[in-house]
Amino acid sequence: MLRDFEQKVRNLKSQHLHRQLQTVESPADATITIQGRKLISMASNNYLGLANHPALKQAAIDAIQQWGVGAGAARLISGTMPPHNQLENDLAQFKQVEAALTFGTGYTTNIGLIPTLIEQDGLILTDRYCHASLIEASRLAKAKVRVFHHNDIEHLEKLLKKREKVSATLVVTEGVFSMDGDLAPLPDLLKLCQTYDATLVVDDAHGTGVMGANGRGTIEYFGLDPKDIIQIGTLSKAIGTSGGYVAGTASLINYLINVSKAFIFTTAQPPAIAAATSAAIEIIKNEPICRHRLWENRDFLYSELKNMGFQLTNTQSPILPIIVKSPEKALQMSQALYKAGIYIPAIRPPTVPKESSRLRITVSSGHSKEQLQYVIEIIKSSGEELLLI
Repeated sequence: MLRDFEQKVRNLKSQHLHRQLQTVESPADATITIQGRKLISMASNNYLGLANHPALKQAAIDAIQQWGVGAGAARLISGTMPPHNQLENDLAQFKQVEAALTFGTGYTTNIGLIPTLIEQDGLILTDRYCHASLIEASRLAKAKVRVFHHNDIEHLEKLLKKREKVSATLVVTEGVFSMDGDLAPLPDLLKLCQTYDATLVVDDAHGTGVMGANGRGTIEYFGLDPKDIIQIGTLSKAIGTSGGYVAGTASLINYLINVSKAFIFTTAQPPAIAAATSAAIEIIKNEPICRHRLWENRDFLYSELKNMGFQLTNTQSPILPIIVKSPEKALQMSQALYKAGIYIPAIRPPTVPKESSRLRITVSSGHSKEQLQYVIEIIKSSGEELLLI
């Protein structure tokens, strides 16, 4: 059996699909250090630059001094501390809902929520481009799972019309799709859900802190009532820490506390992380300049890449994927950029569909115009060498 893994690794390498871990020897920031080299990082989800923000670090240090490092137990035993309660209150207020519940990771959040929401005789309809954690969570639910074409309202309605008698129906999507950077048509999805008595679940991992006038996410961006939607997401992207959350009604949160296995059987989040996350939410609420800089940088880079003739997705976010198609070319371009001091890993199958390998560029509020101008010059040169433009 062990030899089988050796062969499988060789197969991955021959298909240019083998990956390996890179150790970053510096904080997550616009500039990082790998193997002693300083690189401009264009691959982080740290959109607002909060992962290394002094206020978050100080909040974590203060919490460690007061509450220690670990929570010591699951939340229902003795693991709930004041920083957890404060964070969940802050999240609920920020998301404009009755209550919120935090989990250890975004992946755990999805696995803890979706199987808990629906019985075996229910139906889950997921967008084709949903994150792997949403797909896995849907499978774990043991309900019927159907996949609708990406952002295709007509196809979703056909599936809703064709459904047999079920106890409940969930429609699951991302607010901002992580690999393409485009937005789900949430107003149309919500209208369908209301028409066909379904519940809309939105994973706003890449929207929270980024989208909307106040950074509350894609629900705010589209002007929807958050009370009509179950929101989930991570704390590890624009918020800059780690963990995940569910935001919704008080009764939903009460139910999850009592029946969600991913919540019940997991040690509580470290109190320092909870405290740092509360500090991040305060910055997002009170310092909109971070978000404004992010969008200035995003619009500048998007315009330049588009004008150069690169094939981009229909992105409406700070995620700017350059479609290269071939895994080999994606690797070659990534390596050329790395040599020039720019870090953008190649994204290849199975993370994305075949023939859609890409360089997934992400922009941060921490990038300077000089850094972005340099990135543009090197990307243009590399793209010309590989005949991509």
